[in-house]
Amino acid sequence: MEKTGITQAMIDAYDEYTHLTLDRRGFMEKLTRLAGSGAAAAAIMPMLAASQANATLVEEGDPRLDAQDVTYPGASGEMKGYLAFPKDAAGPLPAVIVIHENRGLNPHIRDVARRMALEGFVALAPDFLSPIGGTPANEDEARSMFQSLDMAAATANGEATRVFLAGHQKTNGKIGAIGFCWGGGMVNRMAVASPELGAGVAYYGLQMPADQVPSIKAPLMLHYASLDDRINAGIDAYKAALDANGKTYELHMYEGVNHAFNNDTSAARYDKAAADLAWSRTVEFLKKNLA
Repeated sequence: MEKTGITQAMIDAYDEYTHLTLDRRGFMEKLTRLAGSGAAAAAIMPMLAASQANATLVEEGDPRLDAQDVTYPGASGEMKGYLAFPKDAAGPLPAVIVIHENRGLNPHIRDVARRMALEGFVALAPDFLSPIGGTPANEDEARSMFQSLDMAAATANGEATRVFLAGHQKTNGKIGAIGFCWGGGMVNRMAVASPELGAGVAYYGLQMPADQVPSIKAPLMLHYASLDDRINAGIDAYKAALDANGKTYELHMYEGVNHAFNNDTSAARYDKAAADLAWSRTVEFLKKNLA
């Protein structure tokens, strides 16, 4: 795969940097070798990274929506989040928890919440970094904070978010979740931990161990990218466990695209065709299961 000189090896190196053990200095050294010069690496880096300048499809202040920052009870303290819903809703609506990547609650995820609200849902994007100070403006700092996040506590905060939405006056009490990258893994965790979750959609998320799959009640939709070797390594075992336990799920593999193909703020990894298809499938799935 190449986009304006970007090779698959460069994208793989960026994934190693953002999700594994490669630090920024090591990544830039590797990118320089792959690009052929420091100047070329400096030009390519912004296309690999997410640019929040490109984050908005539904503008803040869109007159069709009510959108606001909210604080609500978490499992053991306050959670902060971003809530959006259609202004003209005739009655209670199904709700969707929109779970961020390992960059926290940034402008892109706020925009995704607004997109989901325009599809006819109450959408709440929690900040899972709330217990340790909230999402910072610096992306590298946000990623490093996830390394110290207690995942059991985070999963409990996901369930607390579901409980909050279920009791919200704007919802019909039926709550689903959609998550991307780290958030996709959190959707899988919530499916195990939240028996009342109405539906879960995981974009390129880490899978759950086979021995935890029997606890899943919610129907799942699982989106994967064919070039995402790191995440895809767990698909076969997860699928086998879901099948063995008679779980309801759909699994979609998008050929020739990378991890984070839905994130339209990253020029190198975003794939519009795959993102549009996955989104249409997601909206249909959530409407069917949360009606």
